[in-house]
Amino acid sequence: MRRTHYAGSLREEHAGQEVVLEGWVNRRRDLGGLIFIDLRDREGVVQLVAHPQSPAYAVAERVRSEWVVRAKGLVRLRPEPNPRLATGAVEVELTSLEVLAEAKTPPFPVDAGWRGEEEKEAGEELRLKYRYLDLRRRRMQENLRLRHRVIKAIWDYLDREGFIQVETPFLTKSTPEGARDFLVPYRQEPGLFYALPQSPQLFKQMLMVAGFDRYFQIARCFRDEDLRADRQPDFTQMDLEMSFVEVEDILTLNEGLMAHVFREALGVELPLPFPRLSYEEAMERFGSDKPDLRFGLELKEVGPLFRESPFDLFRQAERVKALRVPKALSRKEIAFLEEEAKRRGAGGLAWARVEEGGFAGGVAKYLEPVRGALLQITEAQPGDTLLFAAGPFKVAAEAMGAVRLLLADLLALKREGFRFLWVVDFPLLEWDGERGGWTYMHHPFTSPHPEDLPLLESDPGRVRALAYDLVLNGVEVGGGSIRIHDPLLQAKVFALLGIGEEEQKEKFGFFLEALAYGAPPHGGIAWGLDRLLAMMTGSPSIREVIAFPKNKEGKDPLTGAPSPVSEEQLRELGLMVSRHG
Repeated sequence: MRRTHYAGSLREEHAGQEVVLEGWVNRRRDLGGLIFIDLRDREGVVQLVAHPQSPAYAVAERVRSEWVVRAKGLVRLRPEPNPRLATGAVEVELTSLEVLAEAKTPPFPVDAGWRGEEEKEAGEELRLKYRYLDLRRRRMQENLRLRHRVIKAIWDYLDREGFIQVETPFLTKSTPEGARDFLVPYRQEPGLFYALPQSPQLFKQMLMVAGFDRYFQIARCFRDEDLRADRQPDFTQMDLEMSFVEVEDILTLNEGLMAHVFREALGVELPLPFPRLSYEEAMERFGSDKPDLRFGLELKEVGPLFRESPFDLFRQAERVKALRVPKALSRKEIAFLEEEAKRRGAGGLAWARVEEGGFAGGVAKYLEPVRGALLQITEAQPGDTLLFAAGPFKVAAEAMGAVRLLLADLLALKREGFRFLWVVDFPLLEWDGERGGWTYMHHPFTSPHPEDLPLLESDPGRVRALAYDLVLNGVEVGGGSIRIHDPLLQAKVFALLGIGEEEQKEKFGFFLEALAYGAPPHGGIAWGLDRLLAMMTGSPSIREVIAFPKNKEGKDPLTGAPSPVSEEQLRELGLMVSRHG
């Protein structure tokens, strides 16, 4: 009585065979003389039939949903096939049925998807508390099986390309990498701490110094930061690094890898090569460094048209970004969009409707003197609405970029499918007004563009980075750069970031010393694997593609983590808890 087949694998060619199946009772129906049981395992559902004269009948009368059973019987063709099921052409006539485990009634249904019906979502907190039941649902099983196929495809492709998988430590040194570290106390010497890695960044670079040439890892990473739908305190990256490469080598390899992943895991062919936009062009045209290319609505710069305008708001602004909307928006819709523009830092959202022979509403009177040029630049037609954001470039562009995304939803413009692109030539640094100094846009190990090295001292804000982000449907799913391999240049960049010589030695001394022993030119990338899988499955949150995620507060309703520890454990670690408020 060992399982011979998965329930969901039975087909017409199995008719006449005796089989042994094991799984969960998905549903039971007593038709007064015949009992039908839908048996579920990871491969799907098949119908079992118990006749009154069968030895299995008494047990079939007793079983209930989610009980675990072993069934033996003869596969036969169904009199009336069920087209919603892959096994719908056959059923199993029971000769024996054994209960392996009884089950309480689940707090939410898990059976509907397996029957080809729409699944009704329970509240997320309840789903996370009973995650082992939530994972019995068909959609969740499919999500995790896709995750497996994606990771296997990555392994297969990179192995063929000569990459070596290497694990890097979970307990390491705290170094500034953009988010708060999770700290682990060192029991043998109270006051010392390990940090959980925000990424394997320094270790993978040192693997290049060690001569491994091509490294990859499905890496677990940890960041103590505010959570949202695409963030978890512990998450997974596809991490890789290559020696003796330039930007083009890394982009080409990753395009091939991504195409292989989509082909193997989804059966989708991606067009290659992916389009590329510079950071500056992406911001100018889309108001975002991760633009969604599934729809148009490109921003236009119209500031020069208003240099002689009596309209102070436009005349005095550094930039004026315009957006043509192919609809006569209502006041309510404009107010909704304006709130988003304000939330992104803009003072407001100017507007006007395009009519035959002129403009109407909003700032119409200020647009008339430049009507011809404005209509030519924006390509606006009667019946359209023109929206404007004015101010410093980044504020005006990002505000209008956010409005663009809302409009795409409002007008149902997003096309189906997967639209990848590379965004390249990011600035190396950006100004941190709160701190009053330069900070890195990616991380402090990113190489400046060789042509811009003279600007590091004279005009750091104009220095481009050899950095690149991989964007899918408006979401950043990967990012990387060519790294600094010259210890003197690395020290200079640290200094620009306000990291003095002593702090460099304290936090990065081991790394700078490694570079001093002959570091090859190298670069790499990391994919946000959870985020990519959420996009591939059409899930609203990365929690839908992680087996046991934390909730929005970073807590685990299943285990109750984080939880208090005993005073004895705290004493062993030399810690004392201070509770504020």
